[in-house]
Amino acid sequence: MTVVHTDDREGGVRLLTLDRPPANAINGELLTELDAALVAAEEDSAVRSVVLTGAGRFFSGGFDLKAERRQGDAVTDAAVQYKTANRRLLAFPKPTVAMINGHCIAGGFVFAMACDHRLAADAEFTVGVNEVAIGAAWPVVAMEIMRVRLPHRALTELMLGARLYPSSEATRLGLADRVVAADALETEALALAAHVGSHPAEVYANTKARLLEDALARIDAATLDDDLAISGL
Repeated sequence: MTVVHTDDREGGVRLLTLDRPPANAINGELLTELDAALVAAEEDSAVRSVVLTGAGRFFSGGFDLKAERRQGDAVTDAAVQYKTANRRLLAFPKPTVAMINGHCIAGGFVFAMACDHRLAADAEFTVGVNEVAIGAAWPVVAMEIMRVRLPHRALTELMLGARLYPSSEATRLGLADRVVAADALETEALALAAHVGSHPAEVYANTKARLLEDALARIDAATLDDDLAISGL
């Protein structure tokens, strides 16, 4: 079963939809398909920008903790998949827009923050990063994605406070650039993606790479052993 759907729209926009009911929870399958979809979008010259969203009531509820309670090679594989997919999303050379349609929690929140631009629906749902509260470690790639997007005060509140918030706090927390009517969310996100995708591609990619070079260097310098040590595995 495909858990990341691809749909090409006008203006060179490729819509990627996470679809793993009920919460679009992150597991190895979703990470592998997301990474492959990003590779395909990068290599397709007709794609000018990417919009990432979720199916149903969730953008993503974060890691599927039950599915990822593994041992040995399976743990190693999951760590590699997580780093690879998140790094590719962050560094993706074309514009990316997170279309936050619903609950956006933990690893789902990180996915959204890895995108260049973020729009959220004016609807009732939950947002936040509760890893510390549930005893889940922060992989280096996730830490760097958060650090590159948010000021220290917001990071302290979000990551160390480890609370979940109503979606009305999305812009204050830095998750959303702006909130739009739920019935207009897709239209607005696609229009934004088409607009930023119309910029000269090489200049956009170069500027983005230079903005992210320090964070990407720290991600690349971190070893698998570093992440496994952080997680206590």
